[in-house]
Amino acid sequence: MKTGHDTETPQALIAFMSTGWLDRPLAATIHPQLTLLHARRAQLSAHFRGQRIIIEAGLEQVRANDTNFRFRPSSDFAYLMGTGEPGAMLVFEPVGDAHRTILFTQPHNRGEEAFFTDRVHGELWVGRHRGVDESALFYGVDDARPIAELPKHLASSVPHADAAQVAITLAEIRLIKDAYEISELRKAVEITKRGFEDAIRLLGRAKSEREIEAAFWSRARIEANDVGYLTIAAAGDHACTLHWNHNHGALRNADLLLLDAGVECDSLYTADVTRTLPISGRFSGEQRAIYELVWEAQRVGIEAVRSGNDFLEPNTRAMRVLTQGLIDLGILTCSFDEAMDPQHQYFKRYTLHNVSHMLGIDVHDCARARAETYKFGTLSSGMALTVEPGLYFQPDDATVPDRFRGIGVRIEDDIIVTNDAPENLSAILPSQIDDVEAWYTSLHV
Repeated sequence: MKTGHDTETPQALIAFMSTGWLDRPLAATIHPQLTLLHARRAQLSAHFRGQRIIIEAGLEQVRANDTNFRFRPSSDFAYLMGTGEPGAMLVFEPVGDAHRTILFTQPHNRGEEAFFTDRVHGELWVGRHRGVDESALFYGVDDARPIAELPKHLASSVPHADAAQVAITLAEIRLIKDAYEISELRKAVEITKRGFEDAIRLLGRAKSEREIEAAFWSRARIEANDVGYLTIAAAGDHACTLHWNHNHGALRNADLLLLDAGVECDSLYTADVTRTLPISGRFSGEQRAIYELVWEAQRVGIEAVRSGNDFLEPNTRAMRVLTQGLIDLGILTCSFDEAMDPQHQYFKRYTLHNVSHMLGIDVHDCARARAETYKFGTLSSGMALTVEPGLYFQPDDATVPDRFRGIGVRIEDDIIVTNDAPENLSAILPSQIDDVEAWYTSLHV
């Protein structure tokens, strides 16, 4: 694709650019997790016998005019292929009771004008890619073809699997993590810890939330693919806005910083961790009271992450702790039963969200799963989820004593369901209040 400011290309230049290139294959020839990827594809295939399945990698998304965001393949495509290039399509073609896998992808354009004139696909513009033959080997598919052949292929009269049902099926398959996925989540958490420490070292001298965001993002790009979601670096009463990611506020020593951030590995598995940190290194009395309440709610919530429990059990237990604490602090003035009554739920004024969501290759993983298998389902060994209670006292909330207004606290950890006690992957980041202060001090020596 040419732009309005490109000049015409003479035939002599096209001829000159078409020859004289050395063969330069990419280093990795076979995906390191190919056995695992084959097993995943076979599992999906078994659900849709006799039907064609189409999985799209997706396209680059425009950021502004002719500049795009960095490409990330769709999570379903990445789950089945390990990675992917813009525009690629994975087709499961039914053969008896099984499927042949066909990858449609961009071919090499060396020797063509597009090689050096196409700003979207030209390999001198966007870099060497695998092309058709190398992709077939790397991804371990039965066949690979140029993307231009896809429309003709799909025109054949083969019944197609319902796209929505495919998405639901993959989401429910992804509810249970295998050993590789858990190891990638563990890696993401370990890098996330280092990102938090980069940020904490700035507290006390950084002037804005953007400096905190930049420190964390730098670690994510140095050691991994990116952040798994927009970092929330919320200082002071910005912490009361649950998805605050403008990150343009000032840092003041008397305030707390709510840092909700996660590193996404090259495999695209992401951490999702929140710590609420005193910018000065020490919690005030009011901040400590709210923090300790949230920490206790999280403790009982994590304890409820047990195989066989309802998915909502950690939330139920955490909300009971928060509600009683709000009554003890004089913020809720009704009875416990009235506050917890499903027809009232007065506690939600100060907490808003439930405490858990699935975690994996998406930060809010398995979102297309049916309610009966997710929200109203049962926890099983191998599931990965967060536990993240929070209390948020808006600066203009007249029901809150003045000394608590503008305080927002959330603590979030990444938990694996096992056949025994829950495994807290992110316990490597201190969360008890005295440990948080000691962690801060250790990073400022």
